Amino acid sequence: MERISMARPSWDNEMREAAISTLDSLHWVKGPQGRAFGEEFAAYCGAVQGTPCQSGSVALWGALRLLGIGPGDEVLVPSLTYIATATCVSLVGAKPVFVDVEPDYWCIDLEAMERARTPQTKAVIAVHLFGQMCDDALVAWCEKHDIAYIEDAAQAHGAVSGTGGKAGGLGDVACFSFFPSKNLAVGGEGGMMMTRRPDLAARMDALVNHGRDARLESHELGSNLRMSEVTAAIGRVQLQRLEGWLNRRRSIASQYSDAFQNLPSVSVPEVRPGTHHAWHQYCLLAEDPERLRSILDEAGIDSRVYYAQPCHRQQVYATHPQHEEHLPVTDQIAHRLVAIPVHHQMTNQEVNRVMEAVRLACE
Repeated sequence: MERISMARPSWDNEMREAAISTLDSLHWVKGPQGRAFGEEFAAYCGAVQGTPCQSGSVALWGALRLLGIGPGDEVLVPSLTYIATATCVSLVGAKPVFVDVEPDYWCIDLEAMERARTPQTKAVIAVHLFGQMCDDALVAWCEKHDIAYIEDAAQAHGAVSGTGGKAGGLGDVACFSFFPSKNLAVGGEGGMMMTRRPDLAARMDALVNHGRDARLESHELGSNLRMSEVTAAIGRVQLQRLEGWLNRRRSIASQYSDAFQNLPSVSVPEVRPGTHHAWHQYCLLAEDPERLRSILDEAGIDSRVYYAQPCHRQQVYATHPQHEEHLPVTDQIAHRLVAIPVHHQMTNQEVNRVMEAVRLACE
């Protein structure tokens, strides 16, 4: 039997034609495809501006630059996330302050944020983890304390909040990744910055192009962070498919939760009421993650632990004052979240194979 992978990049004739047509046009950078992709994805998310860039990590760095975050500033980040959420703060000279996550939805915890807040807190990077939307109350909390809200939406393309807003349309700046494993990809590396604030829109476009204006004069520190026209063209086609792909992911996730709800030794992921999860990952909270992964492997099914080592405990932050700090929820679950395949290209037979293997592991 063919092995069931964690992700399969989508590629079809329409995407191929979009790429070849763009190459044939000889307009490979700074052209109509990138502008259209930014406009179309911003409209999809309910934002005023979208600017394609080279990666989700670049987008996070750019968001901090746009908001003037730098030395002396603190930025609240969850420790249960990919390391780029924290290192982007360090790269602009600011201090990441690591915060615990919610015990039920695994996103950054509001009460923990309030305890961590200081006069130096200038922003929060809230991760819509695995496609789960953060608490809507974050928006009002940030406004009350004059703290910038950056959405790390790298895993949340198409997720919808309890108030009906899509990921990317809620924060001062939102950041997406189009890495091949993501819900929406561009045939390679790619990312996007997005904003709901008109005052940031023009600067966002300039930032990825050396901070230059139309007269080619640089007004602020930027760099060449641009996305190629070919990848933007592929992204535009994938955006047209996104809702259908999300429906398939949600269908698979629903089948999993129904099948695993009463199994011993695993807990199914909860969905925040009123929201629509994007299911970039479907993670079981396992009492014995090694046994679960071993049986899945024997059945020819890939799996992965997210995130076995929280950010604040990684070697890059060995000298950080929080390196040994106990974050109760993060420390309890970080090594136990086992992701199983949930991508939209899975067949019904593959979904059944995964369900059978998980049941076997829980016997």
